[in-house]
Amino acid sequence: MEKFKTYFLMVGLTLLFIWFGGLIGGKSGMLIAFLIAAGMNFYAYYYSDKQVLAHYDAIPVDESNAPGLYAIVRRLTQKAGLPMPKLYIIPDPVPNAFATGRNYEHAAVAVTEGLLDLLNEEEIEGVIAHELSHVKHYDILIGSVAATIAGAISMLANFGMLFGGDRDRNPIVTIALMIIMPLAATIIQMSISRSREFEADKGAALITGHPEWLQSALAKLDNYARRGAVIHDADPATAHMFIVNPFAGVGSALGNLFRTHPTTEERIERLEEIKYELRGAR
Repeated sequence: MEKFKTYFLMVGLTLLFIWFGGLIGGKSGMLIAFLIAAGMNFYAYYYSDKQVLAHYDAIPVDESNAPGLYAIVRRLTQKAGLPMPKLYIIPDPVPNAFATGRNYEHAAVAVTEGLLDLLNEEEIEGVIAHELSHVKHYDILIGSVAATIAGAISMLANFGMLFGGDRDRNPIVTIALMIIMPLAATIIQMSISRSREFEADKGAALITGHPEWLQSALAKLDNYARRGAVIHDADPATAHMFIVNPFAGVGSALGNLFRTHPTTEERIERLEEIKYELRGAR
């Protein structure tokens, strides 16, 4: 079911891109958009994980050089019914983590040195369970494709502004669409990211059976992020992948509209609800 929902959303975003290509260049624009989308989806599917891990200088680790982290991940993957992902440590003092990979067999979980230093073992379990929940629901693939399509629509919009859109369309309408579509695509990308963060939090609570572990971890990570410290070479295009927004401490004139994550307060409140539900089920 999760695979079906993932591929359905990928197809929907691709069709949106092709439709917008048709607005700009008619049938030729649709064909060009289709070819671009196919190439970008192919790249996002097979290579986006390698690109983001290389971007953050992630170092692969195993049981021999990170036994504590390996033991936590192995224990949680068994609970979640997942194969063991590849593990990476990012040499950065800013605490954060993300998961990547197109499917269960090609998944990777990366944590920063700062996260391992800041959190205790139970809190690390909450974070890892959150990332494994992303893997289980194919969230990383969706996030990569959504970001790719949003960026491609912005590129097409710039192209259309330079060379003009469909000649049979009211030019005012065309210009409006060229402004609105990239905005809409970005909002869709952000909405997908925010809704899936809630689901990953819930999944983590169910895997560990202790929502309070993730609540505590999120509170610590959010407090650290609010100091304004940003992970080295942080890229807005990958912000949605992290457990907390790496730019949370950086002000934005557009406020909540382009947030990649729900507020930490909202996430902790929802986890509190799950905590009571789990207690009632026992």
